[in-house]
Amino acid sequence: MKVIGICGSPRQGGNTEYFTRLALDVLEKEGIETEFISLRDKNISECTGCYACVEKRECAIKDDFQEIFQKMIEADGIILSSPVYHASITPKLKCLLDRAGFLCRWIANEMVEGENSYNWKGTAFSRKVVAPITVARRTGHTFAFSQLLLWATVNDCIVVGSHYWNVGVAGSGGKINGENDKEGIGIVEHLGSNMAYLIKQLNK
Repeated sequence: MKVIGICGSPRQGGNTEYFTRLALDVLEKEGIETEFISLRDKNISECTGCYACVEKRECAIKDDFQEIFQKMIEADGIILSSPVYHASITPKLKCLLDRAGFLCRWIANEMVEGENSYNWKGTAFSRKVVAPITVARRTGHTFAFSQLLLWATVNDCIVVGSHYWNVGVAGSGGKINGENDKEGIGIVEHLGSNMAYLIKQLNK
């Protein structure tokens, strides 16, 4: 059993990384292997909508996407985390998710002709456990949080939650002070516990 935490923050050691690692630490204590993946130094271009993946079953753009996508395919669970930029997730995380979502669908399905309806067979991410985490100085969490939820649900994933939305309130004045958000810490730790429980149940 393995969970990867994909952090979309461009800041090294920032608040989003803090909360992502916090959830991963809980999972490690539950006996689940984890890996933290920062997109900070990754080269990930946007999806060009070329549709090459429909036939080739791989992305035509060659960059750091392929390595991360393979890790997503192999993982039982995926934590997707992002700071909030103008009420949205970061551009690099959006690029990754756009391409991953497109490719995972065409790995498992064929494109139909004309006006025929789709009878989807799931995706390459079907039944993977996914959890979003968003972090903002004050507000904007819910729209960014919704972006990650919508991505997970359209790609046939199982979403796990906590006893509140998985959001951190940190970064006033640009500070790296996630450890001061005591409520956020409790929420994210409970998220990690729920994720471990669900993955263990699915692997029985």
